[in-house]
Amino acid sequence: MHKQKTIPEVDWNRHALERARWELAAMAGRLRTIEGRLAEEQQNAEESRKEAARERRRADRLLGSESYRLGFGLVSLVKDPVHTVPRLARAVLRRLRDRRRTTPPVKTRAPVAAQRPPVHLYVLIGLDEDGLREFVLTLRQRLLVNPDHRPVVVTDSPSFSLLRDLGVLLEYLPDRETWDRHRPDESWNDVLTRRLAQLYRDHDTARTIIVDRTQPPTLADLLR
Repeated sequence: MHKQKTIPEVDWNRHALERARWELAAMAGRLRTIEGRLAEEQQNAEESRKEAARERRRADRLLGSESYRLGFGLVSLVKDPVHTVPRLARAVLRRLRDRRRTTPPVKTRAPVAAQRPPVHLYVLIGLDEDGLREFVLTLRQRLLVNPDHRPVVVTDSPSFSLLRDLGVLLEYLPDRETWDRHRPDESWNDVLTRRLAQLYRDHDTARTIIVDRTQPPTLADLLR
């Protein structure tokens, strides 16, 4: 006879399956972001080709411009100074007069802004208000030790707004039960994937951390 699974074993297996689904949703969201960036790079490449075509047209116009003729005159001066000097002097004087009329004022370059640290996305699904508060406080302690990134916490706790005063950006996602009750026509996993993809784009996320609700990380864990 097969040994019947105990209740703790069933709960553990269910939790492992849920965690695997969240990680898959995070990967799918990241993939959508990468695909979006690839499309943007392709568009930028098309813009680069158009810019190259514009530069070629500018070069063609330059060949017929006064600047080109002036450069050609300098070469002629070296080859035939006697006949070139009077014509070249007139061209230089005319160009200097035009430059005085068209020279724009000198603009002061704005100071370069300091580079901001990258964003890390923490996904906390199924954690209640007390657990969420404890994690956010632990995360703040970690940033006091080493402020090497900006955290964004994704939570399905409906009480997330009560924790905004803790100084960590919180992004809300309806929990699975609430979503299934109000929108049974759309999978909650698809909603999670789209939400993560949107957050990747909005915050330009550099890293995603799936937090285990049964074993939230300690300060030592976060520092590692």
